[in-house]
Amino acid sequence: MATLVRYNNFPTFFNPFYSRPVINRYHNSTPNVPAVNVKETETAFVLDLAAPGLKKEDLKINVENNKLTIAYQSEVKSEETTEKFNVQEFGFTSFERSFRLPKTVNADAIKAAYTDGILTVELPKIEVKEEKLVKEIAVA
Repeated sequence: MATLVRYNNFPTFFNPFYSRPVINRYHNSTPNVPAVNVKETETAFVLDLAAPGLKKEDLKINVENNKLTIAYQSEVKSEETTEKFNVQEFGFTSFERSFRLPKTVNADAIKAAYTDGILTVELPKIEVKEEKLVKEIAVA
């Protein structure tokens, strides 16, 4: 009997993205996007993004048209000089994750914190009053 196995292509902590950036002029690799855990409580949605080794100053979080975007961009420079040669290399590390927000999220009260390599974004809920439109139409 055959067994069905699903594989997830989520990055792990052993992914090169999480290690020290290496500049290589012969190989241009694109880093993976960090994994995000989403949990719902009675009062909020909470996003936990695994991003160890990043600087919180380089993290950008914004909300536009009910879309939450978490982005990171960092530039790495390397310079090596000896008597016979001079090498200057640079590289960029970046990622971007976007999430469509439900109508129950209060976008004005979103909070974020970066602690021990985990970016935690709290999306507080609000009650959305659904207007039930009932209209009786007279038959002429």
